[in-house]
Amino acid sequence: MKREDIRNIAIIAHVDHGKTTLVDCLLRQSGIFRSNQVVEERVMDSNALERERGITILSKNTAINYNGVKINIIDTPGHADFGGEVERVLKMVNGVILVVDAFEGPMPQTKFVLRKALELALPVIVCINKIDRPEADPSRVIDEVLELFIELDASEEQLDCPFVYASAKAGTAILELSDSPENMKPLLDTILEYIPAPEGDETAGTQVLISTIDYNEYVGRIGVGKVDNGTIKVGQDAVIVNYHNPDSVKKVRISKLYEFDGLKRNEVDSATVGSIVAISGIDDLHIGDTICSPDAPKAIPFQKISEPTLSMNFVVNDSPLAGKEGKWVTSRHLRDRLMRELNTDVSLRVEETDTTEAFKVSGRGELHLSILIETMRREGYEFAVSKAEVIYKTGEHGEKLEPMERAYIDVPEEFAGNVIEKLGGRKGELLGMSSAAGGYTRLEFSIPARGLIGYRGEFMTDTKGNGILNTIFDDYAPFKGDIAFRKQGSLIAFEDGESVTYGLHIAQERGTLFIGPGEKVYAGMVVGQSGKGEDIELNVCKRKQMTNTRSSAADEALRLTPPRILSLEQALEFIDSDELLEVTPKSLRIRKKILDSTMRKRANR
Repeated sequence: MKREDIRNIAIIAHVDHGKTTLVDCLLRQSGIFRSNQVVEERVMDSNALERERGITILSKNTAINYNGVKINIIDTPGHADFGGEVERVLKMVNGVILVVDAFEGPMPQTKFVLRKALELALPVIVCINKIDRPEADPSRVIDEVLELFIELDASEEQLDCPFVYASAKAGTAILELSDSPENMKPLLDTILEYIPAPEGDETAGTQVLISTIDYNEYVGRIGVGKVDNGTIKVGQDAVIVNYHNPDSVKKVRISKLYEFDGLKRNEVDSATVGSIVAISGIDDLHIGDTICSPDAPKAIPFQKISEPTLSMNFVVNDSPLAGKEGKWVTSRHLRDRLMRELNTDVSLRVEETDTTEAFKVSGRGELHLSILIETMRREGYEFAVSKAEVIYKTGEHGEKLEPMERAYIDVPEEFAGNVIEKLGGRKGELLGMSSAAGGYTRLEFSIPARGLIGYRGEFMTDTKGNGILNTIFDDYAPFKGDIAFRKQGSLIAFEDGESVTYGLHIAQERGTLFIGPGEKVYAGMVVGQSGKGEDIELNVCKRKQMTNTRSSAADEALRLTPPRILSLEQALEFIDSDELLEVTPKSLRIRKKILDSTMRKRANR
């Protein structure tokens, strides 16, 4: 059976090439919103962090109706750190729209997502977006996209894919560059014409593969998946089976069923082949599970999600200022929250450690883990995290293997030498160098994942904010040797108290300060970056004493250099292996793991 009244598509692309804006535009033009309704931009990015950073973190489902056909659309993330999201949603769709920027052309993540789509033999519509950019060059980008298809061993049919030229911001699409743009109809017509309708056996037993898990405070876990065969009804008995765990069979009952319509979920009584549905009321539902009829349960194959490459410890905050700013501070709170994150984030791993006060959290990259830290912080959690470390593996012959990344860097020519030198010091190997558009040089490196920890901030400084750095996981390779990360030491507070201008004025001659006057500090807290290679202890609470001959305010007003306030990412990049970052809803403080000065010296010895 073919469902001609349905099309299921995913929108895939490199970060910032305009996927979410394109979905916005399709929603607007399909009449989902009233003509006078005020709708914010990038309406699919519903999470506050997504809106602030302008990136998509979680894949989202929506649906529009066009010419009597329901088009289910899935908006996916572009960052490599959230690649796990892209891999699994492709199992729900029958085709993809590959969005490529008309100036930048195919980028590293374009290659990653396209490879995944081609491996699943999905038909591809190429949408060259941002054709109204002043420096856009669609004809060059077409050649680059076709080269990428050939490089990824695309079949004849896949190479014969349709090209659509669009400006998602202006809300127009055209099929030939000479056409005059009006609306998005050409893209919608191409979807109906080129993306195959979903097929399946309506009379067979129920088979629904869960590809995404949503979580809601009121109804708990919500599984989202496509009905591959049969019909699913409210109130029916079913079993859950998993392709990677064939022995486990769980009996369940379908209590609520929803289908997507625009930004809403509509409750339905039943759904059949090709429909994308959300199912609530099943507690123990996981990504990759198949919901089947009890008489002949058969699991649908599902690829394993890529393994995490970075880990850090989340520790209960035990500093002298602990518990003063956060709402949730105990190890039980921390554990429950991390376990809850596993409900929706497939690429994350949480392991218990030998102490109940710390948990090892592993993810796909620095961005992946920093988003989790920022989310928890906003929810009122208070905790500390250690420096990010890569996850090593042992090879067949007992050798130590480490994760390697491919780094693609676009920089103005004058900065290329500096970048090559810096990455060389971090065990990076230059694989290629070519000239890119706009006077930029494109560099391709193979570099250990740990060589990139803490590099982004330095990279932006070295390229005066003009460089673009994209990385993607490559493979595991033999250990490349030690890397010297931080050249400078830390400035450490000597005693508990409140920072004073007089103490800070003396301290600022020794390096760069992270705090200003009137801030609470404690012994062992890092208050700045030393100008030398070693740690220096200072008393930033030191006041000027009054004597017989002078008052404590006799000298001229002391001038302080404004402190360098670190963002969460900069603080995570700065901390060393013997330091922790204390995270509270109001503050970020860097501290030594061992606060006591004597004990610290003893441990270093």
